[in-house]
Amino acid sequence: MASRTTAVFMAAFLAVTLGCGGDDSSGAGGGTSTGGSTATGSGGSGTAGSTSGGAGGAGATGGGAGTGSGGTTGGTAGSGGSTAGSGGSSGRGGSATGGAAGGGADGGGATGGAAGSADAGPQAEGGPADADGGRFDGAAPETGAPDAPQPPIDSGPTCPPIPACNAAAPDPGPARAWRHAAPAGAANPRGRDQFVNPGAAQWVIGNFQYGLGPVEAGLQDEEVDVYLLRNCGATWEKLGTTLTTGATPSHPKVEGVDDVTGRIFFEIPTAQALGLGRHRVRLVVGGDLTAVDMFIEVVPPSTPVFVSDMDGTLTDSETAQFFAILTGTVPNANPDATQALHVLASKGYRPMYLTARPEWLVKTSQDWIVSKGFPPGILHTTLVGGGASGAAAATFKTDELAMMAQKMLKPTYVIGNTNTDADAYNNAAIQPLANRIYFQYTDTAWNGRRIEAYSVLLPEFSALPLVCP
Repeated sequence: MASRTTAVFMAAFLAVTLGCGGDDSSGAGGGTSTGGSTATGSGGSGTAGSTSGGAGGAGATGGGAGTGSGGTTGGTAGSGGSTAGSGGSSGRGGSATGGAAGGGADGGGATGGAAGSADAGPQAEGGPADADGGRFDGAAPETGAPDAPQPPIDSGPTCPPIPACNAAAPDPGPARAWRHAAPAGAANPRGRDQFVNPGAAQWVIGNFQYGLGPVEAGLQDEEVDVYLLRNCGATWEKLGTTLTTGATPSHPKVEGVDDVTGRIFFEIPTAQALGLGRHRVRLVVGGDLTAVDMFIEVVPPSTPVFVSDMDGTLTDSETAQFFAILTGTVPNANPDATQALHVLASKGYRPMYLTARPEWLVKTSQDWIVSKGFPPGILHTTLVGGGASGAAAATFKTDELAMMAQKMLKPTYVIGNTNTDADAYNNAAIQPLANRIYFQYTDTAWNGRRIEAYSVLLPEFSALPLVCP
């Protein structure tokens, strides 16, 4: 009988084969939201292996008559994921342990084997480094060799750093009764980060899905609590409670986001409006305490920003994320990419990560940005289950850049690695051409700048004048 892990891998492969696009034209975004390694039982007892990827990935599978060791899917820096591994066919299910800094599963609990037992871990939420879905709270746990330490860079004068926003998650209290039937499958919630101009409407947008990747089912007509960490401080405010949308679209498009089953659209009341700066929003499902974080940055028009693609631009190959899903590993970052973006951010440029991956890879993408030490910023994926590739990827990125332009936010620097990036950046009229930077790609159509290594950008970015907010 095929193991659950094998089934997940096959589903991931099928999803990519059917067009689950990663960034640009590679179709790299298939698979589940599982990151990090998966512990596999092979008889005897063992200890769960931590992972650093998205919520709801597969855990370990026990041996036929042995004792399966439970795997966990970690949050950004701590809490256990939503599903632990299954034990062997006649073995005892392994206990699920929490993430590096957190307790057991957040809103999911562990699942034992066929004749095993479940252990949800000591606590549903981790400590200060918790953040099930809480990005930029500190590095996510990884398996394998850690990233090599980066040598210090003399970047000259710098602006105040972007706040870490790593306060401990708020206490949501006990889970409440579901309004309807409990959802089936592992949770994979996500929020929609945003840049917002002062005085504009401020919307919290989320998506609550249960199940595997492109075959998820939206959570209908259930309560979600909205918490705010204003200015990335230390005190959480509860802004209110809203309901997820039903099967029939009922809400107009907001920030380019259409209403589909399982979304929330919560407008922040005027009396509680966000001021200039970076703010963390935490969304918690009342029925099972599944939680996810998102960020809103209130910035004035003409704020300096930079935009970077991910697959093949920051990861070390266009298909790295796809193979990482299949193997339970974490994609490598291109050498010096982290440092180059940190130097640029230290000069006052606000980061935005723009990827054509499918929306169900939001948390996996968030966790990777954290685990590799990239500067905190705004992340946008496509809003569809299959992602985008080819011309569709170029259109998606063109539209995203156009929405930024409506807020009078035109990137000073853009970074990519394919023709779809080049087309989108040209459509956005990014100038000068030298600020369209392409990693190991020649832009023959529009004549942007090719670089062979990010190290060449370090002295250039270090010499930039400050543009602090």
